[in-house]
Amino acid sequence: MSSSFTSKLPNLDTSIFTEMSIMANQHQAINLSQGFPEFDTPAFLKDKINQAISAGQNQYSPSNGLPELLTQIAKMVHRQYQTHLAVEQQLDGLNNVTITSGATEALWVAIQTLVRKDDEVIIFDPAYDSYAPAVELAGGICRHIALDVPSYGINWSLVEQTINANTRAIIINSPHNPTGSILSQSDLSALQALIEKYNLYVISDEVYEHITFDDLRHESVLRYPELFKRALVVSSFGKTFHCTGWKMGYCAAPKELTSEFRKIHQYVTFSAFTPAQISIAQMLKEQPLHVTSLASFYQQKRDVLINALKDSRFTILPSKGTYFLLLDYSAISKLNDRQFCHWLAKEKGVAAIPLSPFYQAKQRLNYLQNNKVIRLCFAKNDDTLLKAAEILCQL
Repeated sequence: MSSSFTSKLPNLDTSIFTEMSIMANQHQAINLSQGFPEFDTPAFLKDKINQAISAGQNQYSPSNGLPELLTQIAKMVHRQYQTHLAVEQQLDGLNNVTITSGATEALWVAIQTLVRKDDEVIIFDPAYDSYAPAVELAGGICRHIALDVPSYGINWSLVEQTINANTRAIIINSPHNPTGSILSQSDLSALQALIEKYNLYVISDEVYEHITFDDLRHESVLRYPELFKRALVVSSFGKTFHCTGWKMGYCAAPKELTSEFRKIHQYVTFSAFTPAQISIAQMLKEQPLHVTSLASFYQQKRDVLINALKDSRFTILPSKGTYFLLLDYSAISKLNDRQFCHWLAKEKGVAAIPLSPFYQAKQRLNYLQNNKVIRLCFAKNDDTLLKAAEILCQL
């Protein structure tokens, strides 16, 4: 490569997910790092996708998504969130939902839709690692705010202090990856007040929307009609149906924002995998209980891991949603979190994810000086969780 070549993302390296999965494979470690389910996709869904493929339904779908799937998504949203009439009037599948090649594409397109050169976007650290690069590629500037540890709650007063004339949007993520925290009704009310007061937009990453625990309600932006008017809401079928490799996501937004979103989407992937769209539409229509049972399914997984770790030297932090659990290892090691995860995979045979890579570089040092926390994924079979916990309890 020519020495005159200049990277558009000079500070970006291999993601922590790739790094730790490679280490897990190298050392045959139990992989509780990258967030993918160990168990299989529902049999109904596999049967339907095989039927679609065998029937020759393998060509391009409409760029926006198959109409039947768009319709079923809107029905699921209204069913799940008992949406206000105002939202029902705003959210029609054909006009307000777009199928994407995974939630990461939806997030990227949503950011490109909103962010212009020198626009500022507020991001909460620890943050999923796709947000900042997408903002930078759009010519925007990220304003990072650290979440309050250990609750990982948002300080809305600090958010308002961060807003200025260049602020364009706020990105939220609930249930939150990597911490497992969730936003409350008061959080959404505070967000709505700021969005309205300062004429901002919101991108809401809700890929774990169906996975909340202990009867806590997921406060989707889709529940709030005034907030939804200035929002793009991103979701994922991969998390819901244990099929992350299918790369199936979607974005719901008001008609004006959807129109702009679709302009960009058509030149990114044009359309998503047709047989998967057909099968997921049938799944949503004929097997709706899968969605409603997901929270209890994953709560059982969470509790298996927590109970197995109760006699360990780790401090277990609350997991209110997602399929992740945070552990504080302060009583075990003085290594920083990345070093600890490398040691854990190489020497003990368990792969985890450090939290520090989810922080902006300027905030990372301060975080590392005060915190020793790793993330485990419990979307695994019980035997896998118990084997990993047995090792971790010996530390």
